[in-house]
Amino acid sequence: MPVPVTESTLSASYLAQFIAYQYSLGDDVSCSLLRTGMNHLYLVKNREIKFVFRIYTLNWRTKEEIAEEQRLLVMLKNNQIPVSYPVPDKSDQYIQEIDAPEGLRYGVLFSFAEGSKNPRLAAQSCYHIGKIMARMHSVTVNFAMRRVNYNADILLREPIKQVHSLFSSESPERNFIDRLADHLYKELKGIKEAEVQKGIVHLDLWFDNIHFRNEEDITIFDFDFCGNGWLVMDISFFLHQLLVTNPNEQDYNEKAAKFLDGYETIKKLTDEERRIIPVLSLAIMVFYFGVQCIKFETWSNIFMNEDHFKRYVGMLKRWMEFHKITLEEH
Repeated sequence: MPVPVTESTLSASYLAQFIAYQYSLGDDVSCSLLRTGMNHLYLVKNREIKFVFRIYTLNWRTKEEIAEEQRLLVMLKNNQIPVSYPVPDKSDQYIQEIDAPEGLRYGVLFSFAEGSKNPRLAAQSCYHIGKIMARMHSVTVNFAMRRVNYNADILLREPIKQVHSLFSSESPERNFIDRLADHLYKELKGIKEAEVQKGIVHLDLWFDNIHFRNEEDITIFDFDFCGNGWLVMDISFFLHQLLVTNPNEQDYNEKAAKFLDGYETIKKLTDEERRIIPVLSLAIMVFYFGVQCIKFETWSNIFMNEDHFKRYVGMLKRWMEFHKITLEEH
């Protein structure tokens, strides 16, 4: 009897043949693994063009959720937003079904985002990212998706349950993140909804999901966490990651200002949206720590341990110190 599999890495040579047939790409198709993790990515090439094939991990996204992601990307492409977009197969379908050892997994072929990542973004690059984010928000403001609706419960209550499943109640980091989540929950419940615009958010927009050919020619990819929510969430997440990658506060302030300037050339922020950026940033990072706990088996206990938890909490505290956010002592 075969041993059950939690997660497999599919053969690149098999996928080369599978993709060549499904997409009518000819005989000269190569496929190589780019990375594993949340999902598995493969670089696909033939004589003329490159693609990226994403294999979703088992039970990570439903077929409808994946279809909604592709519907969004096609709409963005049609509105001249520079994104990596899905490529239809010979039957005009975007989603492939693959019978992996662990069960049914889904695959999508995407256009290749030319260029490279740059963790040390220039101020002018931040300006153009802000403009593109605002353009994306402008065309999706009335575009509802059959995907997650990000709110206080999704961002805070559910992730904390995952944290509790992995870390002891005696951990000072767990005590801190519990208190932080309670504080943030009250803050999010107090948002003046009428003054905060909703639409579609990427929720993972930072240098790691952007390729640059130059400061202005950029392509956004990896919409795996896209959903319905407050548009300012994308701004909040980007600014948080910008501070993480720019420990010099003068550099951060210059780049953050250019990013917001770029955004507001297209779309103005309300006073309430500006006010909630610091707390939304923290809420999103609590959410992502919960995701890491959910995907514990993918990243392994070598990564998801007390030391990582301490580093993560240290990152949250730095953001809080920068924005002068304090928690009440219990």
